[in-house]
Amino acid sequence: MKLDSPTGTILYFIEKTIKEYRKLCQRNIDKTGLDITVDQTLLLIIINDNSKLSQKEMAELLFKDYASVTRMIELMVKKDYLIREVNKNDRRRFNLLISEKGRASLKALEPTIQENRSVALHGLINEELIQMNTSLQKIIANCKISK
Repeated sequence: MKLDSPTGTILYFIEKTIKEYRKLCQRNIDKTGLDITVDQTLLLIIINDNSKLSQKEMAELLFKDYASVTRMIELMVKKDYLIREVNKNDRRRFNLLISEKGRASLKALEPTIQENRSVALHGLINEELIQMNTSLQKIIANCKISK
């Protein structure tokens, strides 16, 4: 049985799309002069939206393993983007807070984030985005069913 080339499947192009978008994002983040990565920016946004999430939940949202997120948090604390405090109710856990530098960075990155999205989605009409979202949700559901 001859399989189609992996580089000719829709799944390959989904992966390539993600990688190209991440490269675009990082190039534009670098232009701001901030010493922060795409993943670190996403982590700041996630914490800003819901500071009560566990580190495990953050890892799931970032598609990272727990250890990678631990290292990322440690680096962001050292870079002064995050503040880590001991949880008063459970001393084995930490609360993560966004520092003033982190908040200022998020504010400075807002136009870049909007521009990245605008560039990536240029020329797509709303109906195409809705159809694409529907199709991707089906692929996700199919993959979850086969667990």
